[in-house]
Amino acid sequence: MTDQGPAKQRLAADRQQTLNRLAELEREFTAIVTSASEGSAGNDDEHDPEGATVAFERQHVAALAAQVRDHLAAIDAALRKIDSGIYEICDICGGPIGAERLAARPSSLICIRCAAKRR
Repeated sequence: MTDQGPAKQRLAADRQQTLNRLAELEREFTAIVTSASEGSAGNDDEHDPEGATVAFERQHVAALAAQVRDHLAAIDAALRKIDSGIYEICDICGGPIGAERLAARPSSLICIRCAAKRR
């Protein structure tokens, strides 16, 4: 096992950026909902000429926020793995994840072979 200090620092920085992005998306989602509820058609997207756009934007931002939450969960899991001493071990097969993969994607929880099988 190699020194995990740099990985932990990268994950901590990524975690902070991810939290900032999530807060930004939540503000954007709230603004969309507020704007729609204050609009001329109220929150009735079906009869609002801009309704489809508002509904699409709301769902788009919600989907982005869900992806960001998933990434945050992966970061937290990777940090727990570092603390447990199992950072370089694949969650699926138990083999090594590989230094190159962890350098490219520090929040990776599985090796490249297992990731390819999931596609």
